Amino acid sequence: MKAYIQLTLAQLRLFGRNKQVLFWTLLFPVFFMVMLGAFLGKDTPVTVSGAVIDQDRTASSQALIQALEDHPVLQLKAAQDLDAEVEVLKRGDHQLVIVIPQGFAKHLEARTGPAAGTPNPESRTSTAIKVYYDETNAAASQIGLQLITPIVDGIDKQLSGYVPAIKIEPEGVQSLKLRYIDFLVPGILAMMIMSNNLNGVAAQISSWRERGVLRRMQSTTLHASTFIAAQITARLILNGLQAVIVLLVGYLFFGTQVNGSWLTLLFFIILGTLAFMATGFIVAGLAKTPESAGPIAGFISFPMLFVGGVFFPIKNMPEFLQPLVKLIPISHLTTALRQVMNVGATMGTMWVEAVFLGAWLVLAFIAASLTFKWE
Repeated sequence: MKAYIQLTLAQLRLFGRNKQVLFWTLLFPVFFMVMLGAFLGKDTPVTVSGAVIDQDRTASSQALIQALEDHPVLQLKAAQDLDAEVEVLKRGDHQLVIVIPQGFAKHLEARTGPAAGTPNPESRTSTAIKVYYDETNAAASQIGLQLITPIVDGIDKQLSGYVPAIKIEPEGVQSLKLRYIDFLVPGILAMMIMSNNLNGVAAQISSWRERGVLRRMQSTTLHASTFIAAQITARLILNGLQAVIVLLVGYLFFGTQVNGSWLTLLFFIILGTLAFMATGFIVAGLAKTPESAGPIAGFISFPMLFVGGVFFPIKNMPEFLQPLVKLIPISHLTTALRQVMNVGATMGTMWVEAVFLGAWLVLAFIAASLTFKWE
């Protein structure tokens, strides 16, 4: 027990003396979160800019323009020259150019029967409102197109006097009002756990092996289990401190909070730490030198940052990639942390993630025990 305590304290002192380790393990995740949160995590509404050209110049076309301008997301300006606005669109200064054709009002009148507001069954055609959009900015353009469609449909029904026989009555059952920063903070926690334990363990153990530290430890009465237990304890303390700092900064600067149980959150932090530590020991066993340990660990961890749900939702990834993503541990860790923090999920609903991370831990520990070398 004395050797275990001394090794744990020695490892923590090593962390404290190495300023680079302190920065990359404690301050960098916080800095990264604050930077992304400042740019992407605020409640700034999405806007779609563009121009609207009224070639009809009637009360009906003006009613449509007014309906478009009243939408808070659409920022449209009146214009006259179509060619000039299309050139602005090509430069990327617009996302949309809307053209209301000449004869718009007459076509609406032709669709109305003798009595006002009565649809004319003899008129089956529709007039086309041309919308030019920027294909290089697909995200903003698609948002704009999705917004314009119901607006045009609504003004069409209003002007033609059409009243649908069936309508949808929406009723919300849950409103989380989540922001991107609420999605980001659990991802930063998962990234921190993976980086510290996979990359950190691989680099440190490889360095100690090359410098002969492990060989000298092996020549003493120290047991391998005591050495590994001290490593685990020290890194659990470090990860716990990091998690507190990240959550505290997220709460103070961006108002994020933990809606679920702190014990459940702590359980997944510990489970993720152990799973990635075991993976780090595998890399340390496979790497022959400290110089090769870094690239091997980076080859494993770097793709996980982008496909593991750290910065982007897994459901937004290509369908062929999603089954593969669900086989890596960070996807289950980010899901668990995010569900506990944002939704307040319990262990009963997160048992799949817990079983997967636990199985990964066991298998990785077995592989690490077979590949670990003192010399």
